[in-house]
Amino acid sequence: MYIKYLTLYLIKSGLDLLKRTFDILLILISALLFLPVFILVALIVRSKLGSPIFFKQSRIGLNGRIFGILKFRTMTNEFDKNGVLKPDNVRLTKFGKFIRSTSLDELPGLWNVLKGDMSLVGPRPFIVEYLPLYSEEQSRRHEIKPGITGWAQVNGRNAISWDKKFDLDIWYVDNQSIWLDIKILFLTMKKVIARKDIDENIHTTMEKFKGSADTVNDNIERFSDWKYPDIPDNVVDFGESAKVDHKLTNDK
Repeated sequence: MYIKYLTLYLIKSGLDLLKRTFDILLILISALLFLPVFILVALIVRSKLGSPIFFKQSRIGLNGRIFGILKFRTMTNEFDKNGVLKPDNVRLTKFGKFIRSTSLDELPGLWNVLKGDMSLVGPRPFIVEYLPLYSEEQSRRHEIKPGITGWAQVNGRNAISWDKKFDLDIWYVDNQSIWLDIKILFLTMKKVIARKDIDENIHTTMEKFKGSADTVNDNIERFSDWKYPDIPDNVVDFGESAKVDHKLTNDK
């Protein structure tokens, strides 16, 4: 029995090391391609939205650990006459819609990959408030690092239901391999270029995941003392604008 568990542990450790090496090498090799695009997008965000250019938000990582994900900002910070933040569809700029639909807003997330918070491929990291809503099976998506793209993203992205997303994420957890990652990265590039599987009504905030009634009831006692965690010390907000954006749901 112990030999079986040791063998499985060594296989998983080897896959994790191979995946980590693959991520870093691919980012370094493609740096010459992505760096000019990164700088160009950053300059446009700075000219259209001002400072800061980054959006940072707490997300759920490996084994439920909280980390700060980086993205380019896509919204203004406009308030109404009562001092209330205006709806997302009002604050989301035309340029913001474009970089979301082309996933260019995800480029800063490559820093999360280099830091080890994320992988290039894996289940997309969801917001922290979803933690108490997962069923035991759904929480398995956190057995591996979250990704910039994933199996769910190339099989429907925003155009599929929450249940389908979880099913695809769990399938990836059980079937991950370097060859599958290469396939997902290739399919991601195809879909980004074609801008497929994007619901035009979800350029702003996606409908929140609410969990099933049974799951929520089962978790009431388990999470009775649960509170939204503080941002870890290594997560620094990029100015007042980033703090405002941090409160928003950005689940794509």
